[in-house]
Amino acid sequence: MTTKVTDLMTRHVVCVRANDSLSAAARLMWEQDCGIVPVLNDEGSKVVGVVTDRDICMATWSRNLAPTNVLVSQAMSSDLAFCSPGDTLADAEATMRSRQIRRLPVLDADSKLVGILSIADITRLAGQGPIRGGAQVPAEQVVATLATIATSHAKANGDSRSLRQ
Repeated sequence: MTTKVTDLMTRHVVCVRANDSLSAAARLMWEQDCGIVPVLNDEGSKVVGVVTDRDICMATWSRNLAPTNVLVSQAMSSDLAFCSPGDTLADAEATMRSRQIRRLPVLDADSKLVGILSIADITRLAGQGPIRGGAQVPAEQVVATLATIATSHAKANGDSRSLRQ
C-alpha cells in the first residue's frame, strides 16, 4: 500500500492575507505552534505564498523595523511548492528534497488549501508500523529527506564558501 499525503497531512491550517502585518502572522504561529502560515489572496480563495518564522525574522532584521511595520507580502515566498492530497508521500518528499523545504501546503484540484504536510508529520510516523490502509513510512526515506533538507543552500548549490564569512 502506498502512503498518500492525505494520510499524514495536518488538516487544520491557519492563514494570513498578503496585506496583513508580520506581527499578525507571528501571533498566529505562536498561538498555533507552527513555523509556517500560508498566505491567501485578498478574496481568501487562493494560496499565493507562504511566510515562515525565519522570513519574519530576516525581513524585520534586514529593514530594522518592527513586525507591525512590515507587510506579509514583503516577506513571503511566492515561489510556491505544494502537493495534492492524492499525491504519494514519496512524491511529496521528493519536492521537499529538491526545494530543501520542510513543509508543503496541500492544495485540492481547485487550488484550495486543504492542509499542510510537514517533515515532522512524516517523521512522527516513520518506523511506527502501518498507518491507515496498511501503508508504511520507510525510516530510511525520511532520513534521506532530512539529510537533504539540512544541507545548507550554499553547499547544495556548489558554493564551498563558509556561511559565516
